[in-house]
Amino acid sequence: MADIKDPGLAPEGRQRIEWAGGEMPVLAQIKERFEKEQPLKDIRIAACLHVTTETANLMETLAAGGAEVLLAASNPLSTQDDVAAALTEQSGVETFAIKGEDNDTYYKHLNAVLDLKPQVTMDDGADLVSVVHTQRADQLTHVLGGTEETTTGVIRLRAMANDGALGYPIVSVNDADTKHLFDNRFGTGQSTLDAVMRATNRLLAGRTVVIAGYGMCGRGVASRARGMGAHVIVTEVDPTVALEAVMEGFRVLPMREAARIGDLFITVTGDTSVIRREHMELMKDNAIVCNSGHFDVEISKEDLRELATGGVRRLRQSVDEYTLADGRRINLLGEGRLVNLAAAEGHPAAVMDMSFANQALSVEWMVQNHATLEKRVYPVPPEIDKEVARLKLRAMDVEIDELTPEQVHYLHSWQQGT
Repeated sequence: MADIKDPGLAPEGRQRIEWAGGEMPVLAQIKERFEKEQPLKDIRIAACLHVTTETANLMETLAAGGAEVLLAASNPLSTQDDVAAALTEQSGVETFAIKGEDNDTYYKHLNAVLDLKPQVTMDDGADLVSVVHTQRADQLTHVLGGTEETTTGVIRLRAMANDGALGYPIVSVNDADTKHLFDNRFGTGQSTLDAVMRATNRLLAGRTVVIAGYGMCGRGVASRARGMGAHVIVTEVDPTVALEAVMEGFRVLPMREAARIGDLFITVTGDTSVIRREHMELMKDNAIVCNSGHFDVEISKEDLRELATGGVRRLRQSVDEYTLADGRRINLLGEGRLVNLAAAEGHPAAVMDMSFANQALSVEWMVQNHATLEKRVYPVPPEIDKEVARLKLRAMDVEIDELTPEQVHYLHSWQQGT
C-alpha cells in the first residue's frame, strides 16, 4: 500500500510529469521500444530515487517494459508530493515518499519497497542496497542485480565489493560518459545555483564563492558561478585535480584560508566534515553554506549547532540562520541536504534524459546478462553509453561524420608511419 501525502495532488503532478517528458526524448524512444518488446516482463524492481518529474518518466518507462515497480525516496527533502501522487494514482507505480519525512519513515519506506522481493534494485546513494545486505539478507537470493545512480553510492558499493560483502552485481550508471559528463557537470552546475538563488535571492555577481571539490559536479558549479560574475575559489585534496582547477583559471586554496573570505560555500565532494568547526570559526558574518553532495555529512551540522550559542531561526523556507557567540551569523541552506533538490527542483529534464536512459538500458542489460556476472560493480557497457549519445543527437537533429573504410583500416593498422 503506497504512502504519499495527498492523492488529490495527482492531476497537478501529471501535468508536471508531462512537461518534463517533453525534454526527455531519449527515454521516450526507449519507452516506445520497451512497450513493443517487453524486455522486463514480470521483473520486480525496487527503486530508491529522488521522487521528481524526471524519475516519474523513468518509472513509467520501466513499467511499459513489463516490470512491476515500487518507488521510495532517496532523500527526505527531495520528494515532489504531486509527482508521488500521480505515479501512485495514475501510473500504477506504488510510491512511498513524503517530502520532509523523518528518518524512521524514510527507512520504513525503504523496507516497504523491499517487501516486493525485488529481482532488481535501483539506487541513488546505495541506501536500498545497504538495507538489503544488513537487515534483509535473506532476500539476496532473489536479486539478479542492480543499478546505482550517483558518485556517493558508487563509493559505498565499491567499498562493499572490496570487502567481499556485495551480494549481487551492480551497474554504476554514474560512470557512464553520458551521465557524469552531462548530468554531474551541466545538471549539478545549473541546478545548484538555481537552488541557492531560489533559497536566498542573493546576487552572485561580485561575491566570493568557494567550491569544495573539483570533480565533475564541482567543475559544473564552478563554471556556472564564474559565468554569473562570481569570484570562484576551489578547495581540493587531489593534487592533479587541483592543478587542473588552477589551469582553468580558478584560485585554489585550503579551506582554512578560503573560510575567511568566502561569501557562499558549496560542498560537492562526497566526503564527510568538509566544512567543520575550525572553518566555521573563521567565516565572515552572514556567510552562506550549502551542500550539493548526496548525503548531509559534508557540512558538520553538529559543529554548527554547538557553535550557535546565540540561537537558530528559520529566516526563509530553506534558510536556517545560526548565530555564534560573537554575533556572527552562518546561514545553512536546505538543512545541509542536497540543496538542488531540497531548495529547488533538481537537474533539468534534458540532462536527466541521458542519465535515466542509461538506467533503463542498464536494467535491461542486467536482466539479460546476470547469470554470467560476478558480484561486483560494473561500468555501463560502452555500447549502451554510445547508444544513449546517438539517440540524444538524433533527438536534437544533430548529425555527425562516419569513418570511411580507409580510416577504419588506418586506425587498426600499425605499418604506416612518417
